[in-house]
Amino acid sequence: MRKSLVKDISWCLVAAMLMIGITPKVEAGFCPSELTASSRSVTFQAERDVRTIDLQKIQKVIEQKMVRERLEQLGFSQEEIQARLSQADDQQIHQLALKLDELEVGGNGLETVLLVLIIAILVVILLHLTGHKVIVTQR
Repeated sequence: MRKSLVKDISWCLVAAMLMIGITPKVEAGFCPSELTASSRSVTFQAERDVRTIDLQKIQKVIEQKMVRERLEQLGFSQEEIQARLSQADDQQIHQLALKLDELEVGGNGLETVLLVLIIAILVVILLHLTGHKVIVTQR
């Protein structure tokens, strides 16, 4: 009875891990309300505002000491960077700004905490269902 229960739980865990692995990563984010009404009704001014905001975000990152030093090591001067930014179209600027938003120093760690919590709960459930106990003794 217990072996079949453990076997069933194992298959459920395998199926759950398979589903988690197959599910594509989907991302969502906030955007200005002018953009949500309709992509056709976005005014030229709203597009310019988005470009300005994105350029400010990129400029803020470029001005960081570590980023500036790394770009200089790669052979880019400030003038070259500004020239490349001015040549980029609105979509490229927006994509770069979105990628900068995705960068988090060290990550937020929430996924790791949730994963450890789920694994701990599954281990406790498996131990409970199989009749095993964890006893902590002091030496």
